[in-house]
This record gives sequence, structure tokens and C-alpha cells, in this order.
Amino acid sequence: VQLQASGGGLVQAGDSLKLSCVASGRTFSSYAMGWFRQSPGKEREFVAAINWSGGSTGYAEPVKGRFTISRDNAKNTVYLQMNSLKLEDTAVYYCAARYSRAGWFARLDSYDSWGQGTQVTVSS
Repeated sequence: VQLQASGGGLVQAGDSLKLSCVASGRTFSSYAMGWFRQSPGKEREFVAAINWSGGSTGYAEPVKGRFTISRDNAKNTVYLQMNSLKLEDTAVYYCAARYSRAGWFARLDSYDSWGQGTQVTVSS
């Protein structure tokens, strides 16, 4: 599957932003999806993940209560709604896909395909 992430931008602390990731192909509903992020000088880290149906989700502690992952299988799209953005949320955000209906996954090496990334910059 090929992934195309979009929606990043420059926002102020406290603002909201919604990222989208569109997947190619006709089997999107067979994929678990995830969002990861990477800041300069840091390793890529888990942000949120969702199972194939959208019925199960998981979040990294720093974003719990502020970010929401969702998906629309009819549109082959997964979203990341980011509220109350903080300076430390500044990063390149990547979406990822794993061909599985077994749940959601937080490990980078669990995913088969990656999008190109979209930059999110939060300013004070």
C-alpha cells in the first residue's frame, strides 16, 4: 500500500491541526494504521494507532487526551486530530500501515509501509 500524508503546517501553541493519510489500493480495511513522529536529533516515536475497523485505538502518553486517531475505510483515509498543541509536538509526522486485522501496533518495526511525512511546527 502507498501512503500520502498531508495537513501539516505552522500553528501556535494551543491550536488544533488535523492530519490526513490517504492509502492507495482496495484493501485498506485490512490494515492497521499508525502515526509516528520524528523531531530533529531524535528517534522516530509512536504517537497513535488504530485497528482495521476503528474500534480499537492506542496512544502514546504525551498525546493522550489531546490527540485522536480515526479512520474512514470508505475513503481509504486515517486521520490524526491534534488539539492543544504544544511546542514539543513539533516534528515530522508519518503515517504507517500494517497488513493485519489483529489489533493496533505501537512498534515501528511492526509496520510494512510508510508515508512521506508532513511537517508540524508549533510556535509560542
